[in-house]
Amino acid sequence: MIHTVKPGETLTQISRDYRTPLAIIINANPSINPNLIYPGQSIVIPGFPPIETIPYQIDVSLTNRQLQLFRNGVLQKQYPIAVGRMLHGTPTGNYIIINKAPNPGGPFGTMWMSLSKQHYGIHGTNDPSSIGKAVSLGCIRMYNSDVEELASIIPIGTPVFIHP
Repeated sequence: MIHTVKPGETLTQISRDYRTPLAIIINANPSINPNLIYPGQSIVIPGFPPIETIPYQIDVSLTNRQLQLFRNGVLQKQYPIAVGRMLHGTPTGNYIIINKAPNPGGPFGTMWMSLSKQHYGIHGTNDPSSIGKAVSLGCIRMYNSDVEELASIIPIGTPVFIHP
């Protein structure tokens, strides 16, 4: 997987976002100076498949509060979601699914899928009445049955595009 450095990012933060030890990222990128990375630079993140080998993509519309699943560019399914509330907005940008954790419990419902942005994910909920609203701390909430279905379909490394 190739990560393109965004303005303000550090290699340490990239390491945290992908839950990949800094030393492993440095070893996978012998030509980079770990103390001097720049926006637009390509960094290899080992352990994830190349994005072009994954047929699925997830598109999240914060305004419409919908998550769309595409396979090879063809819409497969749409799901209603809840998004971040004021002062805790859902981050926009391009991410990937880096892991899945069934039954995380509490407010995360029956499934958690981490995004390649530390502290954010797509998850179920213990409050189904929140779906369709801007109420979370920035994560994307789904009905438990929907997030379980989605998690059963997509592989680790699936790209996620979040936009207004």
